[in-house]
Amino acid sequence: MAKYNITEKKEKVAAYRSLVSPRMMDEMQEQIMNIIVMQKKYRDKDYSAKKLAADIGTNTRYISAVVNVRFHMNYSSFVNKYRIDEAMTILVDKRYQDLDMEDVGYMVGFANRQAFYGSFYRFVGITPRQYRLEHLKKHPAMVSKK
Repeated sequence: MAKYNITEKKEKVAAYRSLVSPRMMDEMQEQIMNIIVMQKKYRDKDYSAKKLAADIGTNTRYISAVVNVRFHMNYSSFVNKYRIDEAMTILVDKRYQDLDMEDVGYMVGFANRQAFYGSFYRFVGITPRQYRLEHLKKHPAMVSKK
C-alpha cells in the first residue's frame, strides 16, 4: 500500500484564456512586465492582481490568463519569483550582511518571515539563511571586516 495518496495534477483548461487574443496577450505581457519588474511593484506587499488589473485597465481574469499562459505560473508565484531573485542578491551583498532574514524579506515585498521563508524554499530548495551561509563559505572574501 502506498504511503502517500498522491494523484497526478490535471491540467485545467480555463475558458477565459481563449478569450484573450495573442496580440492582446503580447500587449498585456509587456504592461505586466513593465509594472511588476521595471517599476518594481513586486516590492509592494499590498500590490495585488486586482491593483495590477486596475492599472492596466482590465480585469483579474485576463491578468491571470496572461500570467498563466506566458509565464507558466500563477500571479503570486510570478511576483514571488522576482522577490526571491532580489532577495538572493541582497543576501550575498556585503553591504546588507547586518540585515536579518526578516528585514530582507520586508525589503523585497514579503509581508512576514514565514511567507519569505516558504517562498524562498519553494524556489531555491534551501532557506535564505542557508543560502547566505553557503555563499559565504564559497566566497569568504565577501564577509565584511569589522
